[in-house]
Amino acid sequence: MEELRISPADPRGSPAKEQQAAGVGILLQIMMLVLSFVLGHVLRRHRFYYLPEASASLLIGLIVGVLANISNTENSIRSWFNFHEEFFFLFLLPPIIFQSGFSLQPKPFFSNFGAIVTFAIFGTFLASVVTGVLVYLAGATYLIYRLPFVECLMFGALISATDPVTVLSIFQELGTDTNLYALVFGESVLNDAMAISLYRTMSLVRSHSSSDQNLFMVVIRFLETFVGSMSAGVGVGFTSALLFKYAGLDIDNLQNLECCLFVLFPYFSYMLAEGLGLSGIVSILFTGIVMKHYSFSNLSDNSQKFVSAFFHLISSLAETFVFIYMGFDIAMEQHSWSHIGFIFFSIVFICIARAANVFCCGYLVNLVRPAHRKIPMKHQKALWYSGLRGAMAFALALQSVHDLPEGHGQTIFTATTAIVVLTVLLIGGSTGTMLEALHVVGDSNEVSLGESLESNNGYRAPVYEDEEESSSGNRFKMRLKELRNSTASFTALDRNYLTPFFTTQSGEEDDDHDELFSDSGRPSFH
Repeated sequence: MEELRISPADPRGSPAKEQQAAGVGILLQIMMLVLSFVLGHVLRRHRFYYLPEASASLLIGLIVGVLANISNTENSIRSWFNFHEEFFFLFLLPPIIFQSGFSLQPKPFFSNFGAIVTFAIFGTFLASVVTGVLVYLAGATYLIYRLPFVECLMFGALISATDPVTVLSIFQELGTDTNLYALVFGESVLNDAMAISLYRTMSLVRSHSSSDQNLFMVVIRFLETFVGSMSAGVGVGFTSALLFKYAGLDIDNLQNLECCLFVLFPYFSYMLAEGLGLSGIVSILFTGIVMKHYSFSNLSDNSQKFVSAFFHLISSLAETFVFIYMGFDIAMEQHSWSHIGFIFFSIVFICIARAANVFCCGYLVNLVRPAHRKIPMKHQKALWYSGLRGAMAFALALQSVHDLPEGHGQTIFTATTAIVVLTVLLIGGSTGTMLEALHVVGDSNEVSLGESLESNNGYRAPVYEDEEESSSGNRFKMRLKELRNSTASFTALDRNYLTPFFTTQSGEEDDDHDELFSDSGRPSFH
């Protein structure tokens, strides 16, 4: 037991040995990063889709972790590779999430915004509840290891966070439908924040469990967290836009200050939300969206080039390091393999929950979309298949080891580890075959992105008075029509008031502004 307590920060160790262990640990991390980038480039260049870049990084971490176990590497060196969820949430995840919001291409994203929100918010909530209920019922019937109901919901929340990095990279390489790409990317951006909020809400309910807790209060608590975090992120984004518009920093000798402030604002947003007991992930995501839409155009040309390259670089390094980090820790951590049935049925349950998410939400979206904008079944199947689990689920599962009683958290962590490895390696490696089988490779849009955007976020059909009158008795569709009108009102508000107020451009320049967004480079996936 004494040996396990040795770490780089152990005050009893020799300072020289501590420094040497730190140097060796960091050297190994750099070597694995270099190997991952080089191997990823080779695989991409030769179009070898059976081993995507993320899968290759995970495998490198796994192999090095196994070798470290076999070689009986010193604990002082191995401790530098331990996956600490605090390090992940505070330093690795923020740049990835911010880049996701910052690199959004607005035309395909906002033309499908209603569908994306449906899949990411309502769909993730539905998948979490379905998974939790199925796990609880299976435990109650002694089919698998039994967990309390709230802990089942916590497991459902953490395992519902999808991480389709391998799928999206192959989508881009093979050239799939733009709207399908936007749906998968947009859902992956928003559902991480949703999953974290749900997990923390359930964790709070468990730690303060009392007779007055009910489902209504849980939903209210979640909405407070989500809306508060979104408001904090939007507020910081608007503040930065006003600062860069009126402070006059876009002159040559202040470009360094301009870039430094632009880089600091996202992390300020993240820490503000965390300090207020909200979700930093939700906050920094919306900060990224607002800063790209309003603050970015207030920068000088050189600063725009720098911050775009900087955030892309940092997020790429963080993403690759996360998969290496995760693979190494999977090999090094102690796992509880005594409940194989729990792992097997968990995989079955998340497939069922993912189907409930995609096909139920797809039905709701198609119910209100015009015929030429409906999501085809082959796209829904691709959405279902792209529900990989990755670093977010792994980090939350590792946190559950500390949050839940001894044994429960370890079982959840082992099941999550198995699910992450299987989905990243098997589903990620078979994505190319899946795309060909569903005939979505090279799929083209029936409607151009410009026309999609003008159709009010993909929800506005051509207006025919006779048809509209004949369906006027349907209250549900009338409510949706009001929602479409409110979306159109927000678009006009943005063009006529928000953009002129927060940026140096006028509403008439929106078309050029959109082109600037769409040419911002390859998006970063998480």
